[in-house]
Amino acid sequence: MLNSRVITLQKSVKVFFQMLFWVPVIGFSLLLIYNTLPYFSFSKEFDFIEERSFLFQSNFYNACFYIHITAGALCIGTAIIQFSRYILKKSKAIHRFSGKIYVSVVLFLGAPTGLYMSFFAKGSFWERALFLFMAGWWFITTLYGLTTIHKRNIIAHKVWMIRSYAMAMTAVTFRVYHIVFYMLNWGHLENYELSLWISVVGNMLFAEWIIYRQSKKYLKSFSI
Repeated sequence: MLNSRVITLQKSVKVFFQMLFWVPVIGFSLLLIYNTLPYFSFSKEFDFIEERSFLFQSNFYNACFYIHITAGALCIGTAIIQFSRYILKKSKAIHRFSGKIYVSVVLFLGAPTGLYMSFFAKGSFWERALFLFMAGWWFITTLYGLTTIHKRNIIAHKVWMIRSYAMAMTAVTFRVYHIVFYMLNWGHLENYELSLWISVVGNMLFAEWIIYRQSKKYLKSFSI
């Protein structure tokens, strides 16, 4: 009787901490998608567009920008579905369908346009190099996520998709850090550069920590 209560308590604590993680993640993700919508008025009166007005004179850059923000919103939205254990248990068809959308959007839209736009990113050479790395790593991790599931290697698939999702979420974490540093009265350029580096490096380290935790749990299941 006591053991069952302890197990129930452990499960409740686990659910609580999962909610503590996923509620803000989903909330900020949906907020990012919502904040993306005004750009589709195609108005030029946005700070991001005004700062790069000379770039937006190019039809190709203009198209890449709108494709990229559309791809980002789709990826973040579908990724939330992908990591839902409830949806995976109830309907694998939804998981597969949303996964196909995510992978297709990253490989053919999000990563390629991000790669092109990285050459014109704000900041120094190192910030542009970081954007270049992000686009390349996002493409590679997603591609490996696709190839591993085709080989029925579910563990490797999960590992690579966690890494892919970490890159997709830099768009969210960057804005969170940017708001925090803005409230601390950091200068605009310093805020931008620091928020960018912390979001990319932080997301990658956090992804590897999750993978490490999951691998320990997986190996432990064989010792029982």
